[in-house]
Amino acid sequence: MSQKDEFHNIDNPGDGLFRELAAGVTTRIFSGEQAMLSVVTLAPHAQGTLHHHPEEQWGVLLDGSAIRVQGDEEIPVTKGDFWRTPGNVPHTMRAGPDGARVLDIFSPPRPEYKKAGSGFGTT
Repeated sequence: MSQKDEFHNIDNPGDGLFRELAAGVTTRIFSGEQAMLSVVTLAPHAQGTLHHHPEEQWGVLLDGSAIRVQGDEEIPVTKGDFWRTPGNVPHTMRAGPDGARVLDIFSPPRPEYKKAGSGFGTT
């Protein structure tokens, strides 16, 4: 594998492994040996499914606005905000009126996200 294969662009819609998570919620996944990145796009007012998984997850709101549902709390987030979700904590996102784009980082990589498909995996 060429080192060039290790370089990607966050704005290239054709880059990464595509997955539809829910109605109006898609992601492009980039998996490494110890970590995984997921660039999630949410249409205006779209919401993911409340789910959990054993992997630790960090998120960064790249664009738009959203409500981060984490545990039993709903926390408004705006561009530039970032957060940590410990393993097995139920969570999801609800996009604001202009939609949202989130960079999620998982460690270790989520096995169910190593293939194209649909859904969040563990619920």
